[in-house]
Amino acid sequence: MVDAATKVPVKAEAKPASEAGAPQVWHPFETLRREVDRLFQDFGRGLGRSPFSRSPFSLEPFWQRESSIAAPAVDVVEKDNAYEIRADLPGIDEKDLEVQLVNGNLTIKGEKKQEKEEKKENYYLSERQFGFFQRSFAVPEGVDTAKIEADFKKGVLTITLPKKPEAQKPAKKIDVKAA
Repeated sequence: MVDAATKVPVKAEAKPASEAGAPQVWHPFETLRREVDRLFQDFGRGLGRSPFSRSPFSLEPFWQRESSIAAPAVDVVEKDNAYEIRADLPGIDEKDLEVQLVNGNLTIKGEKKQEKEEKKENYYLSERQFGFFQRSFAVPEGVDTAKIEADFKKGVLTITLPKKPEAQKPAKKIDVKAA
């Protein structure tokens, strides 16, 4: 059986710069994980510095924290006729992905939802895990924004940003002369 690539629509819209995002939700376990990660990062910076000392301005108020999953791994490749962005998105459905082009920025948004339910003789396990991610990229000059395409196949999102003909000029080699 051959898996066909699924087309993900690329939405192009202009949003006002003053538009605010969605309200943030506080998730204590995600916050705890980030704090433990930060603690180990600070500890590895040197013996002369205490891992417990930090500026009070580095504390994040609970209303500004967000529910998120790790940002996906992304490869950006420049080819002769196009730029290509590949994002690894295992376990995410195409319907939970959104690709937008807004004010010269390409944004990939997604949400991962996972539910697990297990019933055995002596116990019942029910887990739900969800989160979202967002990655944005500035679209380089010379990209034909009307022809941007996004394909999603086997957990990999591939976005092709074709170059305009004038941006595809071959490089000119310049000879170096000895002085």
